[in-house]
Amino acid sequence: MSKKTILIVGTYDTKDDELNYMATRISAMGGNVLSMDVSVLGDPTSPCNISKHEVAEAADSSIQAAIDSGDENTAMQIMATGAAALASRLHDKGKFDGVVILGGTMGTDLALDVCQALPLGVPKYIVSTVSFSPLIPPDRLSADIQMILWAGGLYGLNSICKSSLSQAAGAVLGAATAVEPPGNDKPLIGMTSLGSSCLSYMKLIKPELEARGYEVAIFHATGMGGMAYESIAKNGGFCCVMDFALPELGNLLAGSVVHGGADRMLNAGASGIPQLIAPGCLDLIDFAGWQEIPDKYSDRPFHAHNRLIKSSALNEQERRQTAREIADRLQQSAAPAHVILPNGGIEEWDRPGDVAHDPDGLAAFLDEMRSSIKPPLQLTEIDAHINDQLFADTALEIFDQWVADGTVKT
Repeated sequence: MSKKTILIVGTYDTKDDELNYMATRISAMGGNVLSMDVSVLGDPTSPCNISKHEVAEAADSSIQAAIDSGDENTAMQIMATGAAALASRLHDKGKFDGVVILGGTMGTDLALDVCQALPLGVPKYIVSTVSFSPLIPPDRLSADIQMILWAGGLYGLNSICKSSLSQAAGAVLGAATAVEPPGNDKPLIGMTSLGSSCLSYMKLIKPELEARGYEVAIFHATGMGGMAYESIAKNGGFCCVMDFALPELGNLLAGSVVHGGADRMLNAGASGIPQLIAPGCLDLIDFAGWQEIPDKYSDRPFHAHNRLIKSSALNEQERRQTAREIADRLQQSAAPAHVILPNGGIEEWDRPGDVAHDPDGLAAFLDEMRSSIKPPLQLTEIDAHINDQLFADTALEIFDQWVADGTVKT
């Protein structure tokens, strides 16, 4: 097995000891190190493989321009742009196998950009004084990022921060050694869902797609899952998507943090990926367990699903709004988009007699969808529930037609 190379990124003018400590640990475990300096004012004790001048130049700027800005935020954004561009370029050339980045708030801001510039499957570790902090918005996190709290490490080495730094060194080298990056041996279909009891169509559809020679990745539509799905779609990673769980869109409109990003339902279309769409669980509104409920929703009951998430239902007006938003986003697609409307219900608990049964709300939503989905978008209605066999059969029939006419590229 060849030795793995780890890219170490940080401000070597202020964190030289800590960064070199991680490099020493990686080397002692048999790894190679590629160092990148993102300092602005000072210099490392010894030259890095990638100097701060190269980083600034990769952002079409210079260290002098960063200094002359007179603002450390502006200066570090120049370095963040350059570091992200260089990291992407170096990885494309096979120069490193994983990255570890060290920082406080400034370094973490830069680190998040670097990690988002790298593809899924590249081990990405951030050692930060603000790891897991509410300061970090979910949409800044790349799909497979790892973070370690840099406890007691604000200034200088000590036994406490060495524990974090050494763990990070071992983790990134171990991940680079063990990782099995996503392959390209089978065309990949992206599918969204919400659990397997609330939405169970994947149990019917996935084996059928696999029998046809496709790989299926199913994303949990609880915010981070949607962001990972969108990230892959943005990079053209799917041959087709089956976006059948859309609560993240309703949550976004409601002001909940449990959303998949402002670009939810936009990236597949922008990348020319054909989309099969269904409104699974779009009757629900979810808020984080710790989040204060906005005043306009305070008059409705919320059920605590667990200590992390609490849920209620969208009213008729909100359902109509989400229907219009779906249509608006799909109209921007550069590839075919086909909506399946299951008139019998859109999640398991909205069946007659169950807790989420709301025939008037469902009727309002379906009515708005019918009037909002216009050509070139396609619409198919079925007299079935989203978890019924007929829904799965309909999705597979449309998919098979797309394969036959070349819409789905294999």
